[in-house]
Amino acid sequence: MARELPEQDFQHVLQHTQSLWPRLAGSNILLTGSTGFVGSWLLQTFLRANRDLRLGARVFALTRHPQALSSADPSLEILVGDIKAFRFPSVPLHYVIHAAVEHGVTNLPGTQHVLEIARSHGAQKLLFTSSGAVYGEQPPDISNIPEDFVGTPQADNIYAQGKRESEQLLLDSGLNVVVARLFAFVGPKLPLDKNFAVGNFVRDALLSERIRVEGDGTPLRSYLYASDLVIWLWTLLLNFTLARVYNVGSDQPISILELAKTVERVCGAMGGISVAKAPVKGEPPKRYVPSIERARSELNLQPLVSLEDGIGRMFAWYRPYTSTK
Repeated sequence: MARELPEQDFQHVLQHTQSLWPRLAGSNILLTGSTGFVGSWLLQTFLRANRDLRLGARVFALTRHPQALSSADPSLEILVGDIKAFRFPSVPLHYVIHAAVEHGVTNLPGTQHVLEIARSHGAQKLLFTSSGAVYGEQPPDISNIPEDFVGTPQADNIYAQGKRESEQLLLDSGLNVVVARLFAFVGPKLPLDKNFAVGNFVRDALLSERIRVEGDGTPLRSYLYASDLVIWLWTLLLNFTLARVYNVGSDQPISILELAKTVERVCGAMGGISVAKAPVKGEPPKRYVPSIERARSELNLQPLVSLEDGIGRMFAWYRPYTSTK
């Protein structure tokens, strides 16, 4: 069963999306990737809003791990199956959120199946969570990469290639589609044991270990807090009117080494910081930082929770469930 999100995060999301929820009244929603980081935040905030605001909506949550979901809420219907072949009930479908992630394989077959279901069940809008990885390597002379940058994912990055192909398939489908290109995030439910620097650093702090920077610490990233992330995604789903692509993330860069120092300070870590490699003199740092001007100007979206506050909330959420030495 999924652990509840912090109450202050529920209130933060509801406060900044309150005018949107009535649009979901009486609707049926398909959510893929419902047990992942993004999907679980979307699912829990929907269930809370649906209950508190009495929307009378239903969510059909697709997962291969039904034990990770609680079936106690009558508005939640769990679909168990593979993204490429699952069956959807014979009921009208109003909204689709395609947030499934399949690392190591292309997303395209799954996206094709989701598109077929959206069409056959009359979906009005579809939100697809893509990735900033579709831009490929960010040029050093572009501080914040915009949506109209024509980049190319690295040939060996199957994940990014699949996201790019899925984007094109959906945008060419004729359906009312919005694409959210996700960057980096911080917050409860972010895995501590995957390839996410902030998750690894918070894990080290929780275990009272040395915070380990695996590279040279120079790459630049930016981090949006998870409750802001779902505010953006619900806004994109319910407020967009034309097929469009939006970057979703923070536009404030921070180096990986400075991120480690911030985690150390915020979490009160005492084990110190180690950096595996020395920077190469004269080499510009690699960047992965979006421009969010389109979301800001068109939908009035912006980061609301600071990085320091976000790290602190993540640390506090995980702390009761982490064994220290």
